[in-house]
Amino acid sequence: MMLASSSTSACSAKPVQRAHRRVHAMTSLKPTEPAESAEPATESKSLEVMRKFSEQYAKRSGTYFCVDKSVTAVVIQGLAEHKDTLGAPLCPCRHYDDKEAEAAQGYWNCPCVPMRERKVCHCMLFLTEDNDFVGKDQDITIEEIKTGIAM
Repeated sequence: MMLASSSTSACSAKPVQRAHRRVHAMTSLKPTEPAESAEPATESKSLEVMRKFSEQYAKRSGTYFCVDKSVTAVVIQGLAEHKDTLGAPLCPCRHYDDKEAEAAQGYWNCPCVPMRERKVCHCMLFLTEDNDFVGKDQDITIEEIKTGIAM
């Protein structure tokens, strides 16, 4: 595991909290967007699909979830929301001028090209062992996701 610089602890919560707030802000429904009428986002079929995908991909790629599972939860929620609204799990951690065009193009669909080619995950969903925020888990329960989303 790579050591953190002397100015930052390897388990420093502040960068993880900032990342969590950034991802949560980017994946939250905007006031002009309608809420899902059939069921809440945290109960969607896509949330379970993306949870299972994330676990399988972490195991297959030899990566792990963040030590702060709320980061993992919010990213999975964002992927599920994009799967529901765009038909593809577009990376929820980036800004897009045209989400539909980006989803159709596929470069930023999870796992994105940088993740597949270099194991670089901008969202902190899939972390390599040398990442300062890597946890030990490749599994996350639906209850952990619900708790992480509620934070």
